[in-house]
Amino acid sequence: MREPAISDFTAPAADGFPLSMRLISAERPTLAVLVSSGTGFPKGFYDRFARHLAGKGAAVLTYDFRGIAGSRPEDLAAMEMDYPDWGRLDMPAALDALAAAAPGLPVVHVGHSVGGHFLGFMPNHARLARHAFVSVGSGYWGRHHRAYNPLELFFWFGYGPWSLLRRGYIRGGGLWAGTDLPRGVWRTWRRWCLKEAYFRDELRDRLKPHHFEAVSAPIRSWIFTDDPIATPVTSPILLEVYPNAPREVVVRSPADYGVARIGHEGAFRRGMEPLWDEMFAWLRDGGRDGPHCR
Repeated sequence: MREPAISDFTAPAADGFPLSMRLISAERPTLAVLVSSGTGFPKGFYDRFARHLAGKGAAVLTYDFRGIAGSRPEDLAAMEMDYPDWGRLDMPAALDALAAAAPGLPVVHVGHSVGGHFLGFMPNHARLARHAFVSVGSGYWGRHHRAYNPLELFFWFGYGPWSLLRRGYIRGGGLWAGTDLPRGVWRTWRRWCLKEAYFRDELRDRLKPHHFEAVSAPIRSWIFTDDPIATPVTSPILLEVYPNAPREVVVRSPADYGVARIGHEGAFRRGMEPLWDEMFAWLRDGGRDGPHCR
């Protein structure tokens, strides 16, 4: 099988901010796939997944949100931005870049964690024909697994404030295993995660304008029994922000794929190729022959 073509480039967000992007594509793709990262995950984290989909005939675009990895400014502490900027400014630009790189192809979307939360901020969301969500659930800490609560509360009340005081941003590594995070991301994320409504209550005022009620493309959301965040409880709660989109939740366990752990990020790690095939079938044609969802 021919190796996919890989192209790294920079494209401007809606406000001109330079975003680092990567296109991994089959020689003659038949489907264009946009991959929107979870918070603190660099685009390279999704390379294996993207290469797998390219091997099945896709052109796959991954990208770094502003402030993250290849889209990180030199002085992160001085960066002024808000968390929803990723949805309002960066996701639309990535979609435009993919459509330009793969003209004439149907375009679909994979949203990991916050990549599924922010779909409703995209003014050009209607160009996406279908959405595969992975580990997407409400961020409210009180509905997460109890064993996970002490760690996340320490992140919000201990490590996060200390890191901001010392550096002006959230330092990656150690307790926070993701990339460095801009101050504006962490502060809004913290506000939402400490409220039972998460961001749903702010859609009435603080977060306008948005397009959550206008999203009508079908959503299938995969969650995993050992994920402490996106659970059978929190996933349907989050999906309520898309009231006019056909939506369903697929509950899977690590044993379903012959692996010991999936958690919140493991769906994109080595050994998850059977899941990727499920997702590709859904993205391509709705997975008409796929497994039953619940």
